[in-house]
This record gives sequence, structure tokens and C-alpha cells, in this order.
Amino acid sequence: MLKIRLARGGSKKRPYYHIVIADARSPRDGKFLEKVGSYNPMLPKDGETPRVSLKVERINEWLVKGAQPTDRVARFLSQDEVLGEKVKWVQGNNPKKGTPGKKAQERVAERAQREADRLEAEAAAKAEAEAAAAAAAAAPAEEAPAAEAAAEETTEA
Repeated sequence: MLKIRLARGGSKKRPYYHIVIADARSPRDGKFLEKVGSYNPMLPKDGETPRVSLKVERINEWLVKGAQPTDRVARFLSQDEVLGEKVKWVQGNNPKKGTPGKKAQERVAERAQREADRLEAEAAAKAEAEAAAAAAAAAPAEEAPAAEAAAEETTEA
């Protein structure tokens, strides 16, 4: 099985990649059949010189022969308008990749439930405090006539 993949070159911490056609069993930087492009990640994305250079005709020939690009190379190929439609089937799209796992979703649901319970308890406590304050405000108004009546009794006696 043939792969269109990256072979690393360059020095330490200064990567440079060759896009090569190689047997899937050969090592990453080992034996390859043909060099069909290059990728220099050290260049700026929107600079004067392109980060990726491809030999489009040769890549098309290898794709017809059955070579499978890796995910990174497929992304490079799909960005090129000439190869866009031919490579779309190769490039994987996993919309669920960024979603949290089952346990993480359970933890989020538990946190949301605890937060809802806390807010409900706060609202209940606030309602109780308001009811107690209203009762306390109403109680002295009722006690005032009783206090006046007691004061009148002491003055009469």
C-alpha cells in the first residue's frame, strides 16, 4: 500500500518536511519512491513564499494509482483547488472529535444540577427572609394598639 506522507528533515527544532510517496511499511524518514512536494512550517502562513509546494501532476498520477494521503497531506491537497474534489473523500471529518466524553458530560450535568439546587435554596431562603421581615413589620403595628391600651390602663389606675 502506498502512502503520500511527510518525511521530516531539517535540524533540531527547525523542522522541514518533504512530501513523499512511500510504502506504508517503510519508516517515516526512510526509503521513498518519489518526492512530490515540500512543507516548511517555519514560514509565516501569509508570507511571500508559500509554506507548501506541490507537484500537482505527479500527485494526481499517484492518486490514480491508489496512493492514500495521510490526514495532514490530505489537508494540503484539499486546500489546492485543482485537487479539492478528488481528495474530499480522503480527508476525514469528525464533528464529534471536540465533544466531551460520557463521564465529562455527566460531571457537567451534575454541576448544573448542583447549581440549580443552590439557586433554588437561595431563592427559598430569600423568600423566607422576606416573609419573616414582612411578618416582623406587621407584628409591631398590631402590638402598638395593645401597648397603648396597656399604657392607658396604667394611667387610669
